[in-house]
Amino acid sequence: MQFGIGIGYLDQRQRRDNAKFRSFPWKWNESMAASFTRLTACSMNKCFSLLISNAQLDVLPLHSLAVIRSFSSTVSSNLNEHSFVISYLINSCGFTLKSAQSVSKHKLRFQTPERPDSVLRFLREHEFTNSHISQIIKIRPEVLIAHPEKTLLPKFDFLRSIGVSRSDLPIIVSRNPDLLTRSLERCLIPTYEILKSVLVSDEKVVITLNRMRNRFFGVLQKRFSKNSSLLRELGISQSYISYLVRHSPKIMSQEVGKFAEGVEKIIKLGFDPSKFIFVQAIRFLYPVSPKAWEHKMEVYRRLGFSEDEISSIIRKYPGCMAFSEKKVIGTINFLVCKMGWQRAAVTEFPLVLGLNLERRIMPRCSVLRVLLLKGLIKADTHLSSVLIPSEKLFLEKFVIKYQEHVPELLDIFQKKVGLTELGFSLDDKSRISGLKNV
Repeated sequence: MQFGIGIGYLDQRQRRDNAKFRSFPWKWNESMAASFTRLTACSMNKCFSLLISNAQLDVLPLHSLAVIRSFSSTVSSNLNEHSFVISYLINSCGFTLKSAQSVSKHKLRFQTPERPDSVLRFLREHEFTNSHISQIIKIRPEVLIAHPEKTLLPKFDFLRSIGVSRSDLPIIVSRNPDLLTRSLERCLIPTYEILKSVLVSDEKVVITLNRMRNRFFGVLQKRFSKNSSLLRELGISQSYISYLVRHSPKIMSQEVGKFAEGVEKIIKLGFDPSKFIFVQAIRFLYPVSPKAWEHKMEVYRRLGFSEDEISSIIRKYPGCMAFSEKKVIGTINFLVCKMGWQRAAVTEFPLVLGLNLERRIMPRCSVLRVLLLKGLIKADTHLSSVLIPSEKLFLEKFVIKYQEHVPELLDIFQKKVGLTELGFSLDDKSRISGLKNV
């Protein structure tokens, strides 16, 4: 009877303690959690040993012993499991300690290597490199505990069935790890059908998948139809929409309201929705933030272009706003300061800004400079006639035609010989200042 009263007393005491604990004004936060997990198993065991001793001395209720022992066992198990996951990521996946700790926070739990080993083996059998695997696990760690045959293989088979090559498979999947965690029937197949309805061919669908980045598969289904409907309402042809989808699938996955605002800005800039350049403007100008836009405008201003000239450049070649400050300054300084063309030439034909300076512009201009300084061509040569033709046409018109007079022209074009080696000054513009603008 006395024993029963003692138990009842302890129960009442425990309930009072619990009530006090719940009313205490503290909150479990990340800092506290981090501090807790830093406790070693040894320290935890000492703490629990102390608690058990106190319980035996009637400082804690006797019936809490089982709870304490159970909690101690659970914490030790979780710590061991967490340590095993980190060790596995480092030793089997090539992660650094910092990366492994970061990935292990995403509810990645396993106590034995069998399942993750089978996943790694499956991926490597499909020609995934360590780099591909690392990219996937960093974004979708849960792939490590997926069932290879039931979860991964059906998705690989589907991608192969629409034309994804064995060599492209690791590239597409590592860029889009969501492919492995989303439902084949509810996400992947519907996404494929949406893209196929616009792009028509599987080949173009595969190209588009290659350009897509992770996290767009979930939103594409919700937003694509509304965004494409908006473009059709503006009179944009299906072929132009197909171009935009193929080259910029991310833009077509934007939130509907944001997408509409971006399209409205393109219209206000003066682009005609019925023209192909309109979708080019969406592709290149839509991603530019207001801050980046103002910075790029300032770059052109510093180079001496007026507001009207900048607007003209953008309307003729919207891709000009996608280039880095270094590229724009380097190209314009070379054409204007080194070659003697006027800025008006760039304004009239801004496509030159998209050409590679080292591989295309400079070799051709070196040939042009030699021909001008030797008096073999007139100084009214148009900028577009030098830089736009194919390499074959350029060689026929400016190299082969004059090779009898200047045998080194091909070597100059191929950058095997420098102008200074042939006795030409890089700063001699006296004979080339008359270059025409277009």
